[in-house]
Amino acid sequence: MSLTTAPTTAPNPTEVPAQPPSSRLRTGLRRLVRGREDAAAWERPALLGLLAVTALLYLWDLAASGWANSFYSAAVQAGSVNWEAFFYGSSDAANSITVDKPPASLWIMALSVRLFGLSSWSILVPEALMGVATVWLVYLTVRRHFSARTALLAGGVLALTPVAALMFRFDNPDALLVLLLTLATYLTLRGIESGRIRWVIWAGVAVGFGFLTKQLQAFLILPVLAGVYLAAARVSWAKRFGHLFAALGAVVVAAGWWVAVVELVPASWRPYIGGSQSNSFLELTFGYNGFGRLTGNETGSVTGGGGAGGGGMWGSTGILRLFENEIGGQITWLLPAALVLFVVALVLGRTLARTDPGRATLLLFGGWLIVTALAFSFMAGIFHAYYTVALAPALAGVVAIGASAVWRSREKLWIRILSAVTMLGTAVWAWVLLDRATDWLPWLKVVVLIVALAASVLLLLPPRSRMLSGATIAVTLVGALLAPTAYTLQTVTTGHTGSIVTAGPTVSGGMGGFGGARPRGQGGFGGAPNGAQGAPPAGGFPGGAPGGTTNGGNAAGGTATGGTRGGMGGLLDSGTVSSQLSSLLKADASKYTWVAAAVGSNSAAGYQLATQEAVMPVGGFNGSDPSPTLAQFKQYVAEGKIHYFVSGGVGRSNGGSDASSQIASWVEENFTATTVGGVTLYDLTE
Repeated sequence: MSLTTAPTTAPNPTEVPAQPPSSRLRTGLRRLVRGREDAAAWERPALLGLLAVTALLYLWDLAASGWANSFYSAAVQAGSVNWEAFFYGSSDAANSITVDKPPASLWIMALSVRLFGLSSWSILVPEALMGVATVWLVYLTVRRHFSARTALLAGGVLALTPVAALMFRFDNPDALLVLLLTLATYLTLRGIESGRIRWVIWAGVAVGFGFLTKQLQAFLILPVLAGVYLAAARVSWAKRFGHLFAALGAVVVAAGWWVAVVELVPASWRPYIGGSQSNSFLELTFGYNGFGRLTGNETGSVTGGGGAGGGGMWGSTGILRLFENEIGGQITWLLPAALVLFVVALVLGRTLARTDPGRATLLLFGGWLIVTALAFSFMAGIFHAYYTVALAPALAGVVAIGASAVWRSREKLWIRILSAVTMLGTAVWAWVLLDRATDWLPWLKVVVLIVALAASVLLLLPPRSRMLSGATIAVTLVGALLAPTAYTLQTVTTGHTGSIVTAGPTVSGGMGGFGGARPRGQGGFGGAPNGAQGAPPAGGFPGGAPGGTTNGGNAAGGTATGGTRGGMGGLLDSGTVSSQLSSLLKADASKYTWVAAAVGSNSAAGYQLATQEAVMPVGGFNGSDPSPTLAQFKQYVAEGKIHYFVSGGVGRSNGGSDASSQIASWVEENFTATTVGGVTLYDLTE
């Protein structure tokens, strides 16, 4: 038995005999409308309909999220007006410090802003289009060796995954990362089919640019791509290893050219590397954004990893982590079913040839899903629920391919029993997830369970007629997808701002030190849509609070900045700048390199986006980077490069530099405070 229900290789347009231009035009138009030569007349319109619905979902009312993650939006603004800031991914156009990630995702958004001007739409539309492209790539990958219905199911499951709807409408790097990983999977499959080296080289390029998007997370998929290629490619062992070494070289070149520039350019000629303690991108790669994420040893972070099985700031680690609190509602609606379907599909295809492309497709998606899920489950460092978007394409592919394999074997009684039990298990898990959102659509879990019971009964019946089969498919799809679809619709109709966002409604419980329920669609810890400042969490991070006061508390495990008067924004959100303060900062802006300096990137981002002038983020994201040092800051002030210093903000954490605290204390001791729009600031030119 084969897993595939389509030809083992897709038609190759290069093999079509030469045709006159008019014939080629007609052929091109026909392929545009109908797709593959063997496609049914409905297939291409169905695909276009799927992509249109996905675009509608991901583009719906994007402006409701305002600047979304102001940390990245400020860097996009900087890159749109300064090419050096564009290249390095600087937080400000004066290039004092970079964001704590490579800049690939910022490049696309900054180019959009250069073309269309600075707005929420120009920043977020590229992310939404990446989501549409990812759905299309998942469809193409599955369609190569499975039916159009299976491919449409894969694309539909991805489009309706709540965390995908969240992150493809947001300006974090995750949207581009997921697109590139999906592209790498597609290209690897092409290499497995053909045995041609060019496909795996291009897959390596995609992973390399994934590194320039979110560093080592992109490499989680490499063992899977390499392992499946070694196992299934239609060439000799020697060629398989040779191809993979060439692909590894492509990864190194695609990822390394930018790293080489950053490391070779003298530090005095470029911005400080945000997130590092030694102005080194390699330190950032292997420390704060690398192995530190696994071990929890992240110098300069907000600390509090879960450790081996323990609890902490980012929740407890362990095999059940992805199913807990708000994380479960992001991605796990179909995860138990996907794991069951993956195993069953492998069992059903156990006699297939080594090179069977359908099984290779399943292994690519299944390996991606399992390896990444395990990494997320046991990483002891910083972990956010939205990271799980990296599982979404793999989950969609496994569900669709596994369901297809099981459906074709439904004449077996054990398959029908397993299908019914899996459907019931999916509904019970949906009940658990929906029950966590106690005040949101309380009737929905009852409807899901009733539909799932009906689907289970139908799945137990042996196949007898096309009408019965159609009814079974329809009821099963509704039972499986109704709950995540409702979560997705809630997500796309709600604005999301801040550095930590989650899909779906408010749920009870929260990760580790975050405490209880947090409002969805809001920034960080309570930032309202469009950047409005909200209340900080109890016992949480310091930063500006409404009314011009700061918490005066400490960052987790660290110390607060020297300023205790009113600032704006905090560790995870940027707050709102009053028109009075914005006008003050913009006055005579051309005379200064930075119109202001503020501790912490998010605090600085709010002022920068309001004025569209460079604002120095002292200490980087956490206020814990030694950028600038006190001596450097004094020199900038002496040279008249900084106009104002804004009080408040985050402070040193987890062993990071206390330069920002030293700077804040020095400013308070030597300059006079004034309050404008509820914010305390100091004129450094007086």
